[in-house]
Amino acid sequence: MSESIVSPSFDSQLDALGHVARRRLLLALLDAGSEDDRSVAFDRLADDSPEEDALLSMRHLHLPKLEERGFVAVHPERRSVRRGPRFDEISPLLELLEANGDRLPDDWV
Repeated sequence: MSESIVSPSFDSQLDALGHVARRRLLLALLDAGSEDDRSVAFDRLADDSPEEDALLSMRHLHLPKLEERGFVAVHPERRSVRRGPRFDEISPLLELLEANGDRLPDDWV
């Protein structure tokens, strides 16, 4: 039995962007370029929480949410991620946010 892949809805994309740590990570991937070997270290993109707490929430909350939607591919042994198979589906929204960042609240990233 084949499983059909459904494109993430707009609400799903907004949910993926619902935390500053996930926005920072996705924007870093957007800026890194589209080559498959471009990866981003996720332990350097944590929010202002104590480092250990931020890394735990990144590993156990934020990365699984993004990976489940196919936006990132996680390499836990290297503490890095690269663009997932569905990253191109969220990149227009990321580009829109980045282009209008000066019009958004300061805490958006």
